[in-house]
Amino acid sequence: MDAKVTKRLMNAVSICGLAATAVICIYFFRLGVFTNQQALKGLIGERIILGPIIFVFIQIIQVVVPIIPGGISNAAGVLIFGPVAGFLYNYIGNVVGSIILFSLGRKYGKSFVLTIVKEKTYNKYIGKIENNKKWDTFFGLMMLSPVSPDDALVLMNGLTQMSMRKFIVLMGIGKFFSIAAYSYLLVYGGQFLTNLLFN
Repeated sequence: MDAKVTKRLMNAVSICGLAATAVICIYFFRLGVFTNQQALKGLIGERIILGPIIFVFIQIIQVVVPIIPGGISNAAGVLIFGPVAGFLYNYIGNVVGSIILFSLGRKYGKSFVLTIVKEKTYNKYIGKIENNKKWDTFFGLMMLSPVSPDDALVLMNGLTQMSMRKFIVLMGIGKFFSIAAYSYLLVYGGQFLTNLLFN
């Protein structure tokens, strides 16, 4: 197949994929799944196979398109599926979404980053980006924190010279521990408060 034809075909597939994603996002938004945990639970319901797939897809969307804070959807995952399965689905969705976000930042550059990241946040971290060695360490540590502006940092990381492989390792390890800590605190912290207040 001719290279130009292949490129056009790939562009067409990408456009169709973006259009389909946009339609699904609008549908989910109208259902209220991005703002209401009960609506999200109602959508997933008792679907043993389809439910987790829908939830992971929603997690990917909320990373790429920051409609709601990630903490809300992470909490929903734990509450709906339990701490183990909820952690797994949260982790998969966050990692895949972060890889997409990093790739977008790398491909489209500063102008694209500034359409999503607030200028104040951008100015706060751009100095660290310009010092690559310090940035790698800083980025790895921030991925470990469950309260860092990780989506913004992932997107800005696309402006660095960091390889995709190194990004996936740092982000994957950091997300594993931060989401695990968040899930643990949500489940056992809630139980502790309940016992403290009502026993």
